[in-house]
Amino acid sequence: MPKRLAFRMTLYKGFEEEYERRHAAIWPELQALLKETGISNYSIFLDKESCLLIGVMKVENETSLDDLAKHPVMKRWWDHMKDIMETHQDHSPVSIALKEVFFLG
Repeated sequence: MPKRLAFRMTLYKGFEEEYERRHAAIWPELQALLKETGISNYSIFLDKESCLLIGVMKVENETSLDDLAKHPVMKRWWDHMKDIMETHQDHSPVSIALKEVFFLG
């Protein structure tokens, strides 16, 4: 059964439009990789005031996310995004898991 996950990331101020532009042109190979990994219903929301990004997704198997982080396409996307958001040394986004406190199914 798929599990719903939510997380937050931080965009650098002034890069809101650039973040949207890059995601509007997301690479087909990245889209395919996310789907192959079992990710569906994936959305990212932006709070323009705080520059917080809130991601919400369903994933078939949480352990598949570990493999995703090692994939060359994912690493290339992180390199592509590192200049506009908070990242770790490996360029992966600083991502904080969020606790679900309510769900209306």
